[in-house]
Amino acid sequence: MKKINGLIGLVIAGLVMLTSCNNSESSPKKSGGALKSSAAEKVYVAPGEHDEFYAFISGGFSGQLSVYGLPSGRLLKVVPVFSQDPEKAWGYNEETKPMLNTSHGFIPWDDAHHPDISQTNGQVDGRYVYINANNTPRIAKVDLSTFETTEIIEVPNSAGNHSSSFVTENSEYVVAGTRFSVPFPQRDMSIKDYKGNFKGALSFIKLDEEDGGMDLSFQIMMPGFNYDLSHPGRGKSHGWFFFTTYNTEEANTLLEVNASQNDKDFIAAVNWKKAEEYIKAGKFKTVPANYAHNVYDEKTHTATSTMKKEVRILDPAECPGLVYFLPTPKSPHGCDVDPSGEYIVGNGKLSANLTVHSFTKMLKAIEDKKFDGEAYGIPILKFEDVLAGVVEQPGLGPLHTEFDGKGNAYTTFFISSEVVKWKLDTWEVIDRKPTYYSVGHLMIPGGNSSKPFGKYVIAMNKITKDRYLPTGPEVTQSAQLYDITGEKMELLLDFPTIGEPHYAAGIPADLVKPRSKQYFPLEENEHEYAVKSEAETKVVRKGNEVHIYMTMIRSHFAPDNIEGVKVGDKVYFHVTNLEQDYDVPHGISVIGANTSELLIMPGQTETFVWEPKQVGVWPFYCTDFCSALHQEMQGYVRVSPKDSDIDLSWTLGE
Repeated sequence: MKKINGLIGLVIAGLVMLTSCNNSESSPKKSGGALKSSAAEKVYVAPGEHDEFYAFISGGFSGQLSVYGLPSGRLLKVVPVFSQDPEKAWGYNEETKPMLNTSHGFIPWDDAHHPDISQTNGQVDGRYVYINANNTPRIAKVDLSTFETTEIIEVPNSAGNHSSSFVTENSEYVVAGTRFSVPFPQRDMSIKDYKGNFKGALSFIKLDEEDGGMDLSFQIMMPGFNYDLSHPGRGKSHGWFFFTTYNTEEANTLLEVNASQNDKDFIAAVNWKKAEEYIKAGKFKTVPANYAHNVYDEKTHTATSTMKKEVRILDPAECPGLVYFLPTPKSPHGCDVDPSGEYIVGNGKLSANLTVHSFTKMLKAIEDKKFDGEAYGIPILKFEDVLAGVVEQPGLGPLHTEFDGKGNAYTTFFISSEVVKWKLDTWEVIDRKPTYYSVGHLMIPGGNSSKPFGKYVIAMNKITKDRYLPTGPEVTQSAQLYDITGEKMELLLDFPTIGEPHYAAGIPADLVKPRSKQYFPLEENEHEYAVKSEAETKVVRKGNEVHIYMTMIRSHFAPDNIEGVKVGDKVYFHVTNLEQDYDVPHGISVIGANTSELLIMPGQTETFVWEPKQVGVWPFYCTDFCSALHQEMQGYVRVSPKDSDIDLSWTLGE
């Protein structure tokens, strides 16, 4: 009996092994042989090892940029951009408050949608990430040597800065297109007079070759449509930019009905090389504008805000060859260009098919003047003359397309909740995988470049109602990771995200890690209130202002006892972190402060303001656990009545 039971056990074990070996969905082949591996093994990053890719995922209504490792899906950092962040004192300390300045005043929030990475020769280079603010139109630059926002420029004449920020293949420009057309110039007028009076600005922001700095070079003032998303040409189409448009009806109410009347809307093809020629020839108009340009200086550790007062405008009706309209299925969302620059995919949300346009055919149609009328002086090309092909009935509600660099495209379908893989040139569907649920954007690392890293695709989903533990009426936002190295996609991982993820950008870690800054050299610190040794610390009164020049180092503040502060004083803590070692920030906060803590990197200086309202002795302490004696890292400020005659004094160790 034992022998029979043993034989049965061997047979069952063999069947289980055979079944699991043939289950390619859950256990795909390893690249190295016939053995199978699980999805868990593919995303496992062992303790102490690093992820292969960085993924920069927009935070949507959080206003921030989140950094994840791939394939693990681990959250590495949240980079403050357009919203105040008490963890890092972004927008709270005196140094970064100017970064959130706009023509509308101090705006401590925004809706961040589309990050894009700087490029060199058509390939992502790992220097900077640019990301847009949708609500109060702005573009920000994040320096990947520090993972900090170092520049924000406001975009005038715009509203709903959605079709941005996308970078040309040699980082010549980052663009910002307006989602909502508005009166130009802005003025008090009836909304019913929308048609013909509202305009849509396409802004071309010039990038500095050395430091990636931004300067609004010119705007193209387009008809009053809605400009949704865009991508630059590359390779053969370098020098062009492509924007989807909708509401070519120029409706101003109930757009879900009134902006879906036309059978087709447009992709606007913009020849920015031609625009540069017109600018050089002086064919622009300089018009008044009012917009903020905010720059953070790494040496002074301080931001400045400058208000700019004019902008150069090009009118496409007066600039032949500048813009052409390509008819595309109505209500398009994404506008995506393949790595060769030949194919432009228009994702018509209400179309059962996926339409692909040909850049070569577009040039031929322009050369042969095969126009089908015009709109506000802009030629409309004939649909059939620019059509490359159609992917027949691939899914419902196409939104966005990315490319793997191997001749394949991947499109998200919002309504049917899936990612569909299809072949360029033949337009045949190769594979489809469900998402959970209502997928929006997707991202392949380097997918918006001439050289994608076609190993993974991330789908960013809008609904996740049964994927995670419930957390009240709102469930976490979600991303899903797929392996795309084989013919068939394989779902590997779900991971929660910060805010609502829209677009993302990805890059191999090896292109970023070598540039990563570990600390700020004290000798290069040019902050106005920096002190580089404890001997330089002091407390100074200027009327009702008290300036504390303070240092921090493991594990004490200097000074750590301060007297002579009075109720009604405005106390400035100018604090320098003297550490010169990697990953040793210190924090500081004082009871009653209504700004936030400071989190100061090694070698940096930051400032916060405290306005004491009550007499007493009030502690301050280090908020970032820094050493075994972190708890001992504290101090006191004595606050006396407003009419007190106690002089300022400070001590350390006495």
